[in-house]
Amino acid sequence: MADIDYYSILGVEKTASADEIKKAYRRTAIKYHPDKNPGNKEAEEKFKLAAEAYSVLSDPDKRSRYDQFGKAGLEGGAGGFGGFGAEGMDLNDIIRQFAENFGFGSGFSFDDAFGGNSGVQTRKHKGADLRVKAKLTLLEISTGVTKKYKVHKDLVCPHCHGEGSEAGYHADTCSTCGGRGYITRTRQSLFGMAQVREVCPTCQGEGHTITHPCKHCHGTGVIKGDEVVEVNIPAGVADGMILNVSGKGNVGQHNGIPGDIQVIIEEQADPNLIRDGQDLIYNLLLTVSQATLGDSVEIPLVSGKARINIKSGTQPGTTLRLRGKGLPAVRGYGYGTGDLIVNVSVYIPEVLSSEERRMFEQLKSSENLTPSSSIKDKMFKTFKNYFR
Repeated sequence: MADIDYYSILGVEKTASADEIKKAYRRTAIKYHPDKNPGNKEAEEKFKLAAEAYSVLSDPDKRSRYDQFGKAGLEGGAGGFGGFGAEGMDLNDIIRQFAENFGFGSGFSFDDAFGGNSGVQTRKHKGADLRVKAKLTLLEISTGVTKKYKVHKDLVCPHCHGEGSEAGYHADTCSTCGGRGYITRTRQSLFGMAQVREVCPTCQGEGHTITHPCKHCHGTGVIKGDEVVEVNIPAGVADGMILNVSGKGNVGQHNGIPGDIQVIIEEQADPNLIRDGQDLIYNLLLTVSQATLGDSVEIPLVSGKARINIKSGTQPGTTLRLRGKGLPAVRGYGYGTGDLIVNVSVYIPEVLSSEERRMFEQLKSSENLTPSSSIKDKMFKTFKNYFR
């Protein structure tokens, strides 16, 4: 088996101090923690290797022998791994020992270890999140809109008020854990024999048990039902964005923590306007006469219409910009309001009457209607810019 570079695993130099190694391990373990990377086997292996690397580099004797002989200097020797590495350890042991080693208290939850309250031992059930789609028009996106959804989800049982016990009864303190929500075991870990805390298998960490379950919810504290949820969607959102509505998902069992609702934005195609970020694009199709002589034309906006003047001699590919007629920036993204960009196209008739054909035949030989070199160069530059 190829030797392992423990320093590279933790991202430190060989001259790193004990404090630098400890900080590097904490950073690496948090990055690849299984609770933060559910189902990711590669992250799980990196988490195990980080634990193995730290168990060696944090011990002066092991580190000295590793620096001299590599991993071979640790196997079978006194104070070494005793013939096993992190791959031979139980993942839960490593997780719990990591939490214990860094003073995170309970050590059985990523939330507890990184940002939770380590003084709280019992835990609450969290309701599952829900997802809904919001199909929006450009007008709704430009102004913002409130949508209402009838959601079928877990609701608090009205008979037991979420407690799970039949009327006249209450939950009992768990006899296995004494209401703490966890039990303590002594196990072999990478850091030696250690006491680690585990979720109580009887009460699942709640600290109490239901002895007289509610007949309506069967002791869960939740029932299925419908609820109308109002979602305020801000102006400027875009297709594919996900808005999180906190606490409006499934309620947690036994008055636990409610889940969220993720609102997936689905932008409906507009018949006239194309969206480009905060800008909108409108393709204005002119007749040959309008482009040649100029005209006043009406164009659509997100809401209403506007009239613009077309100068005589306007060329195909010309763009006109109407400032502030686009879409607003969604909260935290972009700034101000976009523009409406009018792209000018010229319609060339496919079928001509005899009289129209004679007119164009007469104009065909006119020098004024033949593009000059400067016009050709200008059109070529426009053409090149289109593909940039």
